[in-house]
Amino acid sequence: MLANYLIGLREGLEAALVVSILVAYLVKTDRRHLLPRIWAGVALAVGVSLAFGAALTYGPRGLTFEAQELIGGGLSIVAVGFVTWMIFWMARAARSLSGELRGRIDDAADGSRWSLVVVAVLAVGREGLETALFLWAATQAGTRDAVGAPRPTWEPLLGAGLGIVTAVALGYLIYRGAVSINLSRFFTWTGGFLILVAAGVLAYGVHDLQEARFLPGLNDLAFDVSDTVDMNTWYGALLKGIFNFSPATTQLEAAAWLLYAIPVMALFLVGARRRTTTPTTPAAPSRAAV
Repeated sequence: MLANYLIGLREGLEAALVVSILVAYLVKTDRRHLLPRIWAGVALAVGVSLAFGAALTYGPRGLTFEAQELIGGGLSIVAVGFVTWMIFWMARAARSLSGELRGRIDDAADGSRWSLVVVAVLAVGREGLETALFLWAATQAGTRDAVGAPRPTWEPLLGAGLGIVTAVALGYLIYRGAVSINLSRFFTWTGGFLILVAAGVLAYGVHDLQEARFLPGLNDLAFDVSDTVDMNTWYGALLKGIFNFSPATTQLEAAAWLLYAIPVMALFLVGARRRTTTPTTPAAPSRAAV
């Protein structure tokens, strides 16, 4: 549940920051009459994200076991790609996000009636779709039914929901000026943690593709610690729920985990260190200050 809470918190805070910047800019530039368009875009983005999550959860259930595993493994790898891009993009854009959004909203306000709706949908919907896809992929290794297919449970949704509620509260407090958060540090710490979560999702996606007979080596184990690590204990549940740890890991799973986690974490930490030692270049002034 902790991993799902963190995903909901991080993605929710991104969306909440985007909405707070859009709303604050419209309010402070005396364009309150445009606010309903922002909220319409946010509502549309939330609806699309929920529909996408429902389609992922219930869509493949009528397929064969091999087909479900093939789809699950493929989407898990896609989810890892999206979340990796998100981690690096947000780490770079945290300092300049406000100025970029102000420029977009100025252009949209001068355009058609639907321009601001589209800006809100694209800004919030991206986080919503990424959240739905990554949550679905991160929970595929959870409870399974009698034929081995993933069975939806309420725990991941609860964890993600609590994270999103926390993010909305933080976004409101930031908008009101009651809370100040070092966004660069926040996204650095959570980004590093999510890289480890994504490595587990990738490894289990490879396992799904092996179960679907798409990849070989299902019986070639790198290690088997089933007799040492009891997955029914609290630490076993923690390893499984957060990092998708499998006590019987194939050689291909272990290779995928290492080949992803080590270089991606190294690149992320080098980038984070460079950003902390490089002075920030003053942004070009916008039409109006928030």
